[in-house]
Amino acid sequence: MAVEFYGWEVFYDDDHHLSAEQEPKAGRTYTMYHGTSVQIARSIITAGFQQSRDGMLGPGVYISRNQKKAERYPLNSARTDRVVLKLQVDTGKVKKIDTDNHPMQKTWHANGYDTAWVPPNCGMKAVPSGLEEDCVWDPNRIEVVDIALAPDQSITAELKGLISGAKRNKGTGMKPQHQAGNCGVCRKARATPHQIETCWGCGNNICTFMTKHKCRV
Repeated sequence: MAVEFYGWEVFYDDDHHLSAEQEPKAGRTYTMYHGTSVQIARSIITAGFQQSRDGMLGPGVYISRNQKKAERYPLNSARTDRVVLKLQVDTGKVKKIDTDNHPMQKTWHANGYDTAWVPPNCGMKAVPSGLEEDCVWDPNRIEVVDIALAPDQSITAELKGLISGAKRNKGTGMKPQHQAGNCGVCRKARATPHQIETCWGCGNNICTFMTKHKCRV
């Protein structure tokens, strides 16, 4: 008797990189970067990000998918004190801010958004570099996964060790999920409920966000 298989498998870029002009989609996790000093990098890795009190886009954590932009920070600091953290970011619901004095420039979170996104070369005077920028309201949506840039190999090794230690201390290596939680079928973080269907091959529940499903009939 022949055995038939049904299903699919999807392969993604493990880094989930977006080009600067691509708008992030809700419920997805993307690679981004944050530039800071050596000492603050140590603090972020061990204790997590802290929300800024204010900024161009209001309170939040300011990051970019453009590593070159992150490498500029902290401004006016020596290169020997600059670190770029590589991040995995659950952007949640995203609001594009692409004009000066945008009506939601500092109120996007109050209007139900999790991240504000300034696209590159949008002409905003507040972003003279023209480089892409993001502001994430909830620091728990951000996880430090690697060191993209450090002054020397010694500091790189130290910070990577702190990342490994932070992951061990958390058990799973992930920050607590935001209140929306994970899909019970595909296990991915979600900002809105995922659509659940019944597989026509095996009858099991499947999610449209699953990267792989295989059944035998």
